[in-house]
Amino acid sequence: MTSPSLPELPPVEELLAGLRVVSIPMRVRFRGVTEREAALLRGPSGWAEFSPFVEYGPAESSRWLAAAVEAGWGRWPAPRRDVVPVNATVPAVSAADVAGVLARFEGATTAKVKVAERGQGLEDDLDRVAAVRDVLGPAGRIRVDANGGWSVREATDALSRLAAYRLEYAEQPCAEVSELRELRLALARHGTDVLVAADESIRKAEDPVRVAREEAADLVVVKVAPLGGVSRALEVVGECGLPAVVSSALDTSVGMAAGVALAAALPELPFACGLGTVALLGGDVTDAPLLPRAGVLPVGRVEADEALLARWAAPADRVAWWTQRVRDSWAFLA
Repeated sequence: MTSPSLPELPPVEELLAGLRVVSIPMRVRFRGVTEREAALLRGPSGWAEFSPFVEYGPAESSRWLAAAVEAGWGRWPAPRRDVVPVNATVPAVSAADVAGVLARFEGATTAKVKVAERGQGLEDDLDRVAAVRDVLGPAGRIRVDANGGWSVREATDALSRLAAYRLEYAEQPCAEVSELRELRLALARHGTDVLVAADESIRKAEDPVRVAREEAADLVVVKVAPLGGVSRALEVVGECGLPAVVSSALDTSVGMAAGVALAAALPELPFACGLGTVALLGGDVTDAPLLPRAGVLPVGRVEADEALLARWAAPADRVAWWTQRVRDSWAFLA
């Protein structure tokens, strides 16, 4: 699979010249995040987003900066489609709150449901998934995401019970690649018909193709920023040789456009993508946010709005923190 040549790394001062840092409240707590901070960079190709989660160090964050450089100073691969189907995302909310969350994802017929939340139990997961099934109806598709929170034994038990709701697949049910492989074998032995998807085992791995080589997953979940850009993510999908779902990392619409570009460039797109999470933000940096309409998102770049950048501007100490973070990540790349 070919991809455009990546741009050279610009001087760090050039990256910082157009830096804007925003802090946007979440509508609901997600991954422990209540305020989403992001640094936006302005390059000759357009706006780019650099928003690794705050706990990531320079090595991991440098991949996100590489993706931002590609977006702002390079070009994305040519699209194969004009729109991309997306799923709704249901955080670890109570069953009573499910309908309200799903209402934000207009037209979505697929939902990804967070499970294995710390401090909750399997009964909470079952209730939440049951509520999603009630809202989507029998034709809706449901996938669950455990973020590696189960052991093999816990995952085997949980998925055998959750399978009653006709799951499309389970995303990263266990943390380690070896556990994913063991789980696939256990599910087969128990006659549990649930596909296993690898997420963290792709985006956080030094060897993202290992899951395919060791037959540890049925499909892969790929995110642009953690893999270093659209072109690199396309290469990973090609090397894995497995069906792919493109997902996001709580991006603003600027960052989300890169995920849509990846989904649009894939040779095949058999699953709805996890690119609707702008709906979980309490604001955005554009007056034309990438929110799903009729269950799809359009392909194209996003222009940040100066008034909204000002409205959500982070305080000076956070701007200084992100400025240093860009420098540290740039030094790692350089």
